[in-house]
Amino acid sequence: MRILLVEDDPSLASGIRLALKPEHYTVDILDDGQAALVTLRGDEPFDAVILDLGLPRLDGIAVLEHLRRAGNRVPVLVLTARDGIDDRIQGLDSGADDYLTKPFEVAELKARLRALLRRSQGHASSVIHFRGIELDPGTRRVSFRGEPVQLSRREFTLLQEFLSHPGRVFTRDTLTRLVYGWDEDVESNAIEVHVHHLRRKLAPELIRTLRGIGYVMDKPPRDGGE
Repeated sequence: MRILLVEDDPSLASGIRLALKPEHYTVDILDDGQAALVTLRGDEPFDAVILDLGLPRLDGIAVLEHLRRAGNRVPVLVLTARDGIDDRIQGLDSGADDYLTKPFEVAELKARLRALLRRSQGHASSVIHFRGIELDPGTRRVSFRGEPVQLSRREFTLLQEFLSHPGRVFTRDTLTRLVYGWDEDVESNAIEVHVHHLRRKLAPELIRTLRGIGYVMDKPPRDGGE
């Protein structure tokens, strides 16, 4: 899952990214509201946004209002020191999906983020079941036909993206940004290598290559399987 963190306190932003890294989130950071709005209006693929309200250039409430007026439904978790009831009401009414006040416990941030992503994908449970695969984001465990499968952090992230969006065609560039974000140097064949490993560890037919386009994990037929 790729997260956009909009926070102008560099120490807090770095701490959140470090805390979320073991959860297999790819976290990109921006420190002002105007840059966040421009980015979210573009074609960058984000699964959720963690948004501070007291931002330079453009306040977080304004970012929310602009996004929702434009029809952007990306899940947004507001993270702010504004803890008054009127502030919480304003944030939620402006389009936030959840609201967490500072200071906060990292465990609660992780739990709220998991719940936010689960709701946005229409899952009652965070555990994903698909064609014999079981993936649990909370424990970071994967099994195939009842047998545990060991995946690297990148492989897990890639598999979770495919499982969360069956039928969606991903270009290689999109997958690179989802798995690595903005800040890492990436080998040109990195995604191909990860896909190869997933096919070998799970099933060769799991992920289909669309030559010249990218990859897709096909939805199961309407009358077949889970």
